[in-house]
Amino acid sequence: MNWDDVRMFLAVARTGQFLAAARRLGVNHATLSRRVTALEEDLETRLLIRRTNGCELTAEGEIFLRAAERMETEMLAAQAKVGRVDSALAGTVRIGAPDGFGVYFLAPRLGQLTARYPELKIQLVPVPRSFSLSQREADIAITIERPEQGRLVSARLTDYTLGLYAARDYLRDHPLPENVDSLKEHRRIGYVEDLIYSPSLNYTGEIMRNWDAGFEISSAIGQTEAVRSGAGIGILHNYIARQYPELVRILPEISISRAYWTIYHESARDLVRVRTVADFVHELVRSERQIFL
Repeated sequence: MNWDDVRMFLAVARTGQFLAAARRLGVNHATLSRRVTALEEDLETRLLIRRTNGCELTAEGEIFLRAAERMETEMLAAQAKVGRVDSALAGTVRIGAPDGFGVYFLAPRLGQLTARYPELKIQLVPVPRSFSLSQREADIAITIERPEQGRLVSARLTDYTLGLYAARDYLRDHPLPENVDSLKEHRRIGYVEDLIYSPSLNYTGEIMRNWDAGFEISSAIGQTEAVRSGAGIGILHNYIARQYPELVRILPEISISRAYWTIYHESARDLVRVRTVADFVHELVRSERQIFL
């Protein structure tokens, strides 16, 4: 059995598409298909059902996927220990992060790291969702909750706070809220409740029982832009909102506290490139910690 064939199968299984997997691996679509077929012939079983709009695992494919992930974990650890992977600090590290932190903090700063290590490629995925480290959706995840289970290495990155904001234009046409009850008289902006991927994102319950937003947006960036436009009052990250002079903090005595964590899979502990990127993110936050407090 060829390990490269297994690696290519993993990419297809995780993306659900040959084309997307080929892009991720940097190989030709036809080559990828041929290699997966070769793996199926070696195993004398069908692993994937190919369709025009993608593919799905067969029952045998589901079983082999679990075995292939164990093989991948051992291979990564073995390569790191003999120095084959990270001797020149090269390769790709994918960071999954909440959209606010990823766009407003990481994106403007990670260029320093690629300048320091020209052979290192950083992939930043700043989207409002959780990431599976065991399925290699990301090498490092920034989360707002510490994981309670799994073979994961986690470290607290920083605490941060959120508060209530409105645009100056909005407040010219609406009275400044004097207390929580008076928020009911205002247009409110919030998350799309059934798309909240972590209980820690349910900020509104800490302010009032029924936030009942008239405008729901499933990202921190979207909410920030909506509040800036004068669409209503929202709960925004203070380190983001402070960047915009057109935003006004209202009811400043109300403050919500959360924390960011860095997490990577235990199998990546010996990968120098993953540790280096994780350490760099911590270094960045330490150097600018005042913006989060």
